[in-house]
Amino acid sequence: MGIRTDLALEKAQFLTKSSTQPLEGIQQKEYTKADLKITQITVESQEAAKALGKPAGEYVTIETLDSTGLDAYPDYLEEQVDIVAGEISRLCDNTGTALVVGLGNNDITPDALGPLVAKQIFATRHIPVNMPGFEEFSHLRPVAVLAPGVLGQTGIEVAEITKAVCAKIKPSVVVAVDALACAEISRLGTTIQISNTGISPGSGVKNSRKELSMTTLKAPVIALGVPTVVDMQTIAENVFNQESVNNEYKDFMVTPRSVDKLIERSAKLIGLAINKAFQPSMTIEDITSLI
Repeated sequence: MGIRTDLALEKAQFLTKSSTQPLEGIQQKEYTKADLKITQITVESQEAAKALGKPAGEYVTIETLDSTGLDAYPDYLEEQVDIVAGEISRLCDNTGTALVVGLGNNDITPDALGPLVAKQIFATRHIPVNMPGFEEFSHLRPVAVLAPGVLGQTGIEVAEITKAVCAKIKPSVVVAVDALACAEISRLGTTIQISNTGISPGSGVKNSRKELSMTTLKAPVIALGVPTVVDMQTIAENVFNQESVNNEYKDFMVTPRSVDKLIERSAKLIGLAINKAFQPSMTIEDITSLI
């Protein structure tokens, strides 16, 4: 039985259950803080990458211990923002221009995470440096934001748009935000994955487009996302603990009834964390007042 998921953690767990041998070339450690469980997975070899179906690199999974899922204003808001921001900062270059790319279709709620996050990023690249009247912003890191839509809306591949922008502004890092697919229903809206291996937009729903990666963009790419859908066939296989004998579920994706709230809350928390990662001297109140 196989599973369809964008989460490295779920793929590693599946391999562990289905194999009698320990996983070679995959290191994992976890800790709990501020009502969050953080799991850091490092894929060290090409053999491990092939087994996992993921490129070699680092994958951080942040899961809320609260059954209600990610909340825009949890009791531990500042700590949670700092944790997510810290993982983003750890995986990327902390100097130079940063480009945040919000992937997805704003007209389809389960796919709207990226565009909603893009709306909440504090763009600073256009702010003049050392110009009278702008002194309070002179210390800020240059940040640009892009919400390229999807191929069906623009007729242009997202990778082509992003590559053209990168060629022009030459960012030191690209952060790509997208909705993900998971295998476990319990992870819908409760999990954030951050990786330094790039992303293929739409891969979780069998609509994989050209990848955004160091190879295609000539800049490191940090991929960040939240699961918003589960493949129906994966659910059926998990429930019956056997591979589906027919394809009646292959074109169905399941999303929670409260997906609009899930997307809104997730986008708020992720937006704050990205802003904090790039502007660490600013408080959450400062960030909120400027976006």
